[in-house]
Amino acid sequence: MVGMVHETVDQMDQITAGGMTESPGSLTPTSPHAEPIPMDRPPKLKGRKRLLQSLQRISSSPSLVRMGRAPSSNYRTEGKASMSCVSLSSTMFTPGHSHDNSYSSYSSAGFSTAPTSVASTPRFEQLDSDSKIRIRPAQSNDSASYFSQGPTSVPLPSDLRHTFKEHDPAKPKVDEIAEDYSLQPTVKVKEPKRRPNFDFWNEMPHEVKVQIFQYLKPKEIVKCSIVSKAWHRMCFDGQLWMNIDTEDYYQDISSDSLVKLLTSAGPFVKDLNLRGCVQMRERWSDDGQKISEVCRNLENFSLEGCRIDRRTVHNFVTRNSRLVHINLSGLSAVHLKTMELIGQGCQQLEHLNVSWCPHIDTKGLQKIVRSCPKLQDLRAGEVKGFNDRGFLLDLFRANSLERLVASHCTDLDDESLKLLIQGIDPETDPLTDRPLVPARKFRHLDFSRCSGLSDTGIQSLAHNVPVLAGLELSHIEALTDSALTELLPSVPLLTHLDLEEVSDLTNSTLQTLASSPCAPFLQHLNVSYCENLSDTGVLPVLKTCASLRSLVMDNTRVSDLALTEAAAQLRLRDRTLTTLPPPTQRPKVALSLVVYDCANVTWTGIREVLNRNAEMHRRSIISLKCFYGYQDTVNEHTKRVLRGDSKAAQTLERKWAEYMVATEEAGAGGAGARRRRRRAREAAMVHADEEEGGPRGGRRRARSGGCIV
Repeated sequence: MVGMVHETVDQMDQITAGGMTESPGSLTPTSPHAEPIPMDRPPKLKGRKRLLQSLQRISSSPSLVRMGRAPSSNYRTEGKASMSCVSLSSTMFTPGHSHDNSYSSYSSAGFSTAPTSVASTPRFEQLDSDSKIRIRPAQSNDSASYFSQGPTSVPLPSDLRHTFKEHDPAKPKVDEIAEDYSLQPTVKVKEPKRRPNFDFWNEMPHEVKVQIFQYLKPKEIVKCSIVSKAWHRMCFDGQLWMNIDTEDYYQDISSDSLVKLLTSAGPFVKDLNLRGCVQMRERWSDDGQKISEVCRNLENFSLEGCRIDRRTVHNFVTRNSRLVHINLSGLSAVHLKTMELIGQGCQQLEHLNVSWCPHIDTKGLQKIVRSCPKLQDLRAGEVKGFNDRGFLLDLFRANSLERLVASHCTDLDDESLKLLIQGIDPETDPLTDRPLVPARKFRHLDFSRCSGLSDTGIQSLAHNVPVLAGLELSHIEALTDSALTELLPSVPLLTHLDLEEVSDLTNSTLQTLASSPCAPFLQHLNVSYCENLSDTGVLPVLKTCASLRSLVMDNTRVSDLALTEAAAQLRLRDRTLTTLPPPTQRPKVALSLVVYDCANVTWTGIREVLNRNAEMHRRSIISLKCFYGYQDTVNEHTKRVLRGDSKAAQTLERKWAEYMVATEEAGAGGAGARRRRRRAREAAMVHADEEEGGPRGGRRRARSGGCIV
């Protein structure tokens, strides 16, 4: 196509430039009154303009039609012409009224083109017959066939075509939409009202704010008080401070803040624990009166360890008649007068702790026992006068105490204990020779370091304290197996037993404990420094006491056999559960063993416990406190097991065993001692690296060897 265009352009240039002669007649019909229009030769165009002019001339050539190329169906021929040129959208047409047409008019199909035709343009029959231009003469019916023929123009290239989307009959046309829209009535659209600014916090009810602040800790509430004045008032609202317990932050709070807190929240405070607040020592004399006047609704009150004056203590006691729990332990300001005021004003008292008060004796306690019938918990450690018969008889008649702490009371002897448990001259059963007295309600008894007690006094407890759960008899040198052998079978609910440093105990006591009704419920047993105890008494306890959680047996004669049995029993408890624990569940400490300073316990028994702890699918493990040389390895092993890394724990146990074996071989005499010592050093380094989490960067840190004790 491009070659044909260039060939046609060259031929037409030759015709226009050199082959034109003057025509003998008029070329186009003119009006009789019209004057001839002078036609000047147009300047010769060059470049792009010349090409466009040539395209206009050949656009309607009959040779293009006879090439047989079908017109493009996608190109729109109706309406206005395309952007390229007008002649491309039309077919060849010769006007019927034109008789003497020039070549340019004939070739342009009747449309006006550039003024290239002049009067000297020859007719078609004058053209050279050898010309290669194929021109079809115009027929008489060409004018009529122009309107009946389809589009015969050359289509534009596909990349230059403009595609038109077909109209969807389901959608209305643009003019229809405009007409319908114009017919519709005008409706004024209301603008949405803008929501006024909403202050979420200020609009919230006061009760909800208080409920939110109750989820914060006391230290966090105090920090929030510096946000604003409104938050300051909210943070010191009394409803947030119904329970003031300074045990966790007494070292961080100042005396000014504590005084402000007590004065602002005083009417709402029910539980007040100022244990250890020594910073208030200078403020009690100035602000103690004001604080005690505000705090009038106290139910639980603790001043343990505070340096407070006597007048403030009396004000607190007299102005709070609903006190249920009072803790005045270690206060030197507490005297006999304080006990009288408590007895007169605190009729609802249930718990009283006056241990280590140097100015308190049983005379003041006797007034409280007589005035407070609901008293259940009396803690009077190191209080003098426990051999007072009147005080003991009042306790016997009241029979309301559930806990009695009389540790370090040297005045308590066998006769006093008998009077407390059996009263004066009780009736006896002729068959069993036991006193017929009402059973005592004691659930916890603490007679530790009561040097005046012996087997006679302890035997009076047998069959008289059926609900006893805790018994502490440590450091009673005169206590033997005979008293405990009679007492233990009569306390079926015993869970805590402390026999520390009772040097005369033997294995028969533990065997009796293992066969008594309380064995399935026993949770804590302390036989520390009972040097006569061995595996013979400990093994039955480990087998029968399934609920045991803590066993302290340091400085005894137990051996590795006890550790092996403890590991086996704990493993057996896990196997009784048919279902396996979930993969995400980590083991927990179920039994704590204390075996340090036991000469018969070696690293072999320790390794057995570690090996059992590192087994897969364990729910419970043993926490071990042993010889200080093994303790670091045991602690690291336990830490790995608790975090669920059993493989690392097994590796540590294996390396430690290799180290211990090499150490024992190095200590043996005979040939090869030097080689065994070298192996022991290497094993020690490997074990140390494993205990520290492995060598750092592939290199072990330097060690000086340390000293040997």
